Amino acid sequence: MIGVPVGAEPGQAATLPSGFQEQVVLSGLNKPTNIVFSPDGRIFVAEKGGVIKVFDSLADTTPDVFADLSTNVHDYTDRGLLGMALPPNFPTNPYVYVLYSFDAAIGGTAPRWGDGCANPPGTQDGCVISGRLSRLQASGNRMVGNEQVLLNDWCQQFFTHSVGSVEFGPDGALYVSGGDGASPTWADYGQAGYPAVNPCDDPPGGVGGVQTAPTAEGGALRSQSVRAVDRTHTPLGGTIIRIDPNTAQPLNDNPWYASGQDANTKRIVAYGLRNPYRLTFRPGTSEIWVGDVGWRTWEEINRVVNPKAAVPQNFGWPCYEGDNGGLHKTSGYGSAGLNLCTSLYNTPNSTTRPYFAYNHADAVVPGDNCAIDGSSPTGLAFYPAGTGNYPSRYNGALFFADYARSCIWAMMPGAGGLPDPTKVELFDGGAATPTDLTVGPGGDLYYADISGGTVRRVRYFSGNQPPTASSTANPTSGPAPLAVQFNGTGSSDPDAGDTLSYAWDFTNDGTVDATTASPSYTYTGTGSFTAKLTVTDSGGASNSTTVPISVGVGAPVPVIDSPAAALTWQVDDHITFSGHANSPQEGALPPSALKWELRLQHCVTDTNCHTHVLQNFNGVASGAFDAPDHDFPSHLELVLTATDSGGRSSSTSVALQPKTTKVNFVTDPPGLTVSTVYGTEAAPFSQVVIAGSHNSISAPGPQTLNGVTYNFTGWSDGGAQTHVATVPTTETTYTATFTAGAPAQQGLSGTVTIDGSGRPLVGATVTLNPGGVTTTTSASGGYAFENVTSGNYGVTVTQGLGRCVTPHTASVTVSGTTTANVAVTALHDNAGYSCVDSTAGAYVPGTTVTPLTGDDAVQQVTLPFAFPFYGGNYSTAWVDTNGMLSFTSMPSSVITRGAIPTASAPNNGIYPFWADLKMDTASQLRTATVNGDFVLDWNNVHIYGYKSYRLNFEVILSPNGNIRFNYQYLDARASEQGGASTVGIESPDGSTAVQFSYADPVLRDTLTVLFRRT
Repeated sequence: MIGVPVGAEPGQAATLPSGFQEQVVLSGLNKPTNIVFSPDGRIFVAEKGGVIKVFDSLADTTPDVFADLSTNVHDYTDRGLLGMALPPNFPTNPYVYVLYSFDAAIGGTAPRWGDGCANPPGTQDGCVISGRLSRLQASGNRMVGNEQVLLNDWCQQFFTHSVGSVEFGPDGALYVSGGDGASPTWADYGQAGYPAVNPCDDPPGGVGGVQTAPTAEGGALRSQSVRAVDRTHTPLGGTIIRIDPNTAQPLNDNPWYASGQDANTKRIVAYGLRNPYRLTFRPGTSEIWVGDVGWRTWEEINRVVNPKAAVPQNFGWPCYEGDNGGLHKTSGYGSAGLNLCTSLYNTPNSTTRPYFAYNHADAVVPGDNCAIDGSSPTGLAFYPAGTGNYPSRYNGALFFADYARSCIWAMMPGAGGLPDPTKVELFDGGAATPTDLTVGPGGDLYYADISGGTVRRVRYFSGNQPPTASSTANPTSGPAPLAVQFNGTGSSDPDAGDTLSYAWDFTNDGTVDATTASPSYTYTGTGSFTAKLTVTDSGGASNSTTVPISVGVGAPVPVIDSPAAALTWQVDDHITFSGHANSPQEGALPPSALKWELRLQHCVTDTNCHTHVLQNFNGVASGAFDAPDHDFPSHLELVLTATDSGGRSSSTSVALQPKTTKVNFVTDPPGLTVSTVYGTEAAPFSQVVIAGSHNSISAPGPQTLNGVTYNFTGWSDGGAQTHVATVPTTETTYTATFTAGAPAQQGLSGTVTIDGSGRPLVGATVTLNPGGVTTTTSASGGYAFENVTSGNYGVTVTQGLGRCVTPHTASVTVSGTTTANVAVTALHDNAGYSCVDSTAGAYVPGTTVTPLTGDDAVQQVTLPFAFPFYGGNYSTAWVDTNGMLSFTSMPSSVITRGAIPTASAPNNGIYPFWADLKMDTASQLRTATVNGDFVLDWNNVHIYGYKSYRLNFEVILSPNGNIRFNYQYLDARASEQGGASTVGIESPDGSTAVQFSYADPVLRDTLTVLFRRT
């Protein structure tokens, strides 16, 4: 164990506001998950494997092991010891509370699986465990007596969405969160398991009972279990509970305490959560703030306003997820026809929207340069006023961290002291895989770095800031005598005008051996040495760093004998591995010197991956694992580390790529929609997945196409309307067959004719008011209704794919008699522009390649005619790699995107696909003049951070001032269909606009948007 005291090396990759520095204060930890400061100055650190260590202070380099729960803890993938808390009056109240993944089913005996799983993650079997809340009695720095189990619940069939946080509230109650324990790979409502399905005993049917839509209540639906109609016992998955810390019994002022329901229902104070990994309390209130780790598209921060309210808040999972302008139905669950979701959809305002949500395809803050796609909110902490020396603007701010994006942000306070979702700032860019945030006794922010095994502190210096020491050595190893050239010129100081002095201790014996920036030194004896550099600025602040030197000794050399990098795998493949290591001093090392780590690398691009550690194999030269199921693109990485008896170690790894399969989705007749976990799209379409993977597919029904209602008949693979399909190794096609339904005969029939044009609205829904009778567009432009009662009607037009109302007048005819002539409002602005959406004409490619390339770049182009736009005439335009153009000079890109109109720049613009995009060497902006129109064609651009997410879109300018948008190669993912973009036009002063869509996935290859001057 190597501890690093205060003043140790700052985090080199961190990007912080002026005056802040990040420092490693504790290191040598094994996957730390929690940091808790005791009132008496000690620091308790929980490690994922089940060990709790206690440091007497930040200067303590030899922590004590408080407790080792590793036999009971299932340390596998996202499972482990994840929550820890101390009573506010600790150690007078001498208990440490822990929340962990218990390696056995509810009521079982650990260990059941060890730190592995006979059934790989993502398969339809899983490894059933549970969650355990316990308290451990402390005497000094050691646990005494036996673990006192307070609660054993949270059935978890699959490897993620395990337990979360345990925290003491301001009222002295204990608050505990836990995930749903469901599959992260497909829409899991309890339909899987081996040897018995539904091993978590969810109704209907209990263990072995087949779960089918619409009555299923298992899997992720455990998060909605309090609403289930036939449940005799409520599981705690996807909930936050409030309990007595001594007994774990529900408190008598809990919302449902007097409900007459089971004890778990009485414990619950919030539900409808997927994986509430971290929670905290806003100072001076009883509000609970929750970081809820999302599924494929969204991450949420949720606010429980009052945990003792009469009715607990329902946050909607798995029926809803995310926000950014409106709740989103989850594709896999929303299309399955599940009763627990349908009843929510039919009851407006029955769920609580997230306080803040961010899309995987978007930056949390535009331009924050944090990784996207991989996302996981894993830390929350409020900065209370008067606790430290941070600038006062942070008082009341909510810091939140994302492990996968390796960043920490601050949501700054707004009205009434509440964090303002519109005032989010990047705080720590390049943070080291944070999994827990806390504000320490001195008012500094601390976080646990799970991958690096460190605890880090972010300090603020209002005056002189310490320098950053940096040293290199060449060579760092070799035979004696070894002449080494050192270099400390990379050291720096953030304060302008400061100069640095250097003090080198080449053997770390406390003696200064040199004081120049780049000295040399010859080591004559053999052994391992530590060369230490201390730099001191002119204000007296100092910082140190070290570099290891090996003379006559070397680190061991590990070798992976198998598998070879050429091996490819499919889900459930049994893969064996073997390896060895040799030490220059000790020769062949025994198996006890070897450690294997199996990682899943979930990648967006070749270099943009985030890591899930699946399993460890310690002290063995060989072993085996089963290949997991996961989204594509992803691959496995097997890492072998060898450590000799002197503590010297080195690692090697092999990347193992999956076999992939192209999956085609077809409907009969064509054009009806199919839902997968990636979204809902009109067939035919294709997706690439890992061979052998399990994928939820659904054929929503009934559906209406061209005025005809179609009912689902069957899938080509014989599966139910919603089912999990196991994909083979070769290209395969799933066909959903529908039959036309007979029209209803009762009641009156009627039609709506729009503007006499015969032009259908794209994907429009027309409702007669009053009466609420609804239909969708027909190919002829008429809208046929059945079951219409007599009366006078108005017309409401709600858009599906499109957002423009094409015509301006409508007539309603019921049983042959015109009963109403009404106006239909078109989407327009107050300057006379309106928009039309329709079926796309041919995409017009550009032919002349412009110099525009790169990220956030701008290029001026010359127009072939004076283009009239909002009262001006323009001969040039400034075109952006981020999918917009402006007629106002743009010397640099404007990357702050949002809804229009807005008073801020750029204005005077046309936005066909304004998002965070990048144009690499495979991308081009092409122009052309075709039939008198001017074409600007963004060709093969990609979503920033998603090199494989590519699309074409174009703007066509006509001399009469009309503007047309076309789209091409939009795949079935929200980001490509406009889920993170602004589409529309805006006036020069930003006072008016026609916004077709904002952060709404409504774009399709089949769509044209036309803006007209009226």
